[in-house]
Amino acid sequence: MMDGAPYPESSAYDLSHLLIESTDAAVVVGASGGIGRALLASLEDVNPAGPVIGLSRTGDQPIDLLDETSIKDAAASIRRQGLSLRLLIVATGVLETTETRAEKSLRELDHASMRKMFELNTIGPAMVLKHFLPLVPRKGRSAAICLSARVGSIGDNRLGGWYSYRASKAALNQIVKSASIELARKAPEAVCAAMHPGTVDTPLTRPFAKTGLEVQPPALAAGRMLRVITGLQPKDTGGFFDHKGKRIEW
Repeated sequence: MMDGAPYPESSAYDLSHLLIESTDAAVVVGASGGIGRALLASLEDVNPAGPVIGLSRTGDQPIDLLDETSIKDAAASIRRQGLSLRLLIVATGVLETTETRAEKSLRELDHASMRKMFELNTIGPAMVLKHFLPLVPRKGRSAAICLSARVGSIGDNRLGGWYSYRASKAALNQIVKSASIELARKAPEAVCAAMHPGTVDTPLTRPFAKTGLEVQPPALAAGRMLRVITGLQPKDTGGFFDHKGKRIEW
């Protein structure tokens, strides 16, 4: 991974170093969301040797980030099929809903909202890593990517606000970093990293998109992220990258 110039838009992504055998699986958790659907479609377009599996609350194998049993069952289903997890993308996240809020000040903090934000943005993805990383084979290349957010960077925080969202993503980054260290002991060629997808035109970000801010269609964001994933090397494990391949400070 190069921390200099971003990848050109014309650069194709080649995941043949990950998805080689018919038992090499790519899994997208959060496949019913805007980014997740685009990632799933992009992965299917490269015609990998093995299956591309999309998991969501409404899928054939339901997975709910608030229900660890459903996460465990989804991972067990992949194990029963004799599949090796070569690519895992956790494409989930929540910003402002009827239960969560993007606070502008400390006085707006709400206990229930903050708890829900951490359940969905931090604890849920952590449980996915807990049950899915054991499916990563010991030998050969593999990648496990959790979608984070640039606002989760403590060093890059210059505006404040969005307390719960920032904190939940910063906590996710720490989990990814720790998981990468543990994974490297078992699978030294594997990469476990956090990635900022940019501002994508989805219900999550649409209310907050500002004039002049680059808002990407989901398909473009998916292509950019897969190009970055293609370029990740084992030395990049535990890193935090944006959708153009540039490293983000913690």
